[in-house]
Amino acid sequence: MARLRIGSRGSQLALWQANHISALLGEKGHEVELEIIKTTGDKILDVALAKVGTKGMFTKEIEEALAEGRVDLAVHSLKDLPTELSAGFEIAAITKRENPQDVFCSVRYQNITDLAQGARVGTSSLRRQAQLKALRPDLEIHPLRGNVDTRLRKLSEGEYDAVILAAAGLNRLGKTDLVKQVIPKDVMCPAAGQGALGIEIRVGDSVTHQYLAFLDDPDARAATTCERALLNKLGGGCQVPIGAAAEIRNSRLHLYAIVAKPDGTKILRESRDGDDPEKLGSEVGETLLCRGGDAILEEVYGRGLAVPQQP
Repeated sequence: MARLRIGSRGSQLALWQANHISALLGEKGHEVELEIIKTTGDKILDVALAKVGTKGMFTKEIEEALAEGRVDLAVHSLKDLPTELSAGFEIAAITKRENPQDVFCSVRYQNITDLAQGARVGTSSLRRQAQLKALRPDLEIHPLRGNVDTRLRKLSEGEYDAVILAAAGLNRLGKTDLVKQVIPKDVMCPAAGQGALGIEIRVGDSVTHQYLAFLDDPDARAATTCERALLNKLGGGCQVPIGAAAEIRNSRLHLYAIVAKPDGTKILRESRDGDDPEKLGSEVGETLLCRGGDAILEEVYGRGLAVPQQP
């Protein structure tokens, strides 16, 4: 069997993901090595992600290692991968998906509705901010960066009354003690690709592609391809106020998507069924643009993104 080198970010969650893939490859008899690579997104920790606005900020340095042949494959949270990959790379596998939903974490409160007037909620996601503000305009939204442990520690120490995080990361790390509510998708539409891992390789590396084929989950690929097609149609990266949730229902693909103003004063919602993931995502994206999504996104991009206030 082969000797395979995996490139990964160094956060606790990224390492869990890389080691998970490593173990699955090891079960197939491969010898696997892990190379930790620091990305731009890991270096900029004092600015809200939306303000940085760099596409590929969690992938660029890893792709450089791939291009140079220092690693054979890269394991990413799929939502961090730009919808259009850099030339020379492809997604060889999209793994079986964890829960794609967001969760409400708090020490004192049971759900978003229970939060006190003017409560401090931590998130650096414009998508989450917009949907929170639509529900509760009174909430104070503040930036929250750092790894999962850092975020949960800040919550435990009382810096925030609640934080919103992805269920997948907490489930993978077994850190669900402070999860009080799994937020329904129609209340908090997730990010495109959330909960899935994307395994990136060099285009034309058919040998590695073949080794990874068993990791590709057809349902996860169909759903995330649809979500990413929508995101691509809207011209958005992972830090814009766009949500997308696709799933297989009765053998067909169902897509629910939103485009929102960062302050939550306007949220456009659209849902549709289809059979072709790319076509469905693109059509729903086009509908949202025609209904006013283009004006919302133009305003967001034009203003350099309206990010949460610094505490």
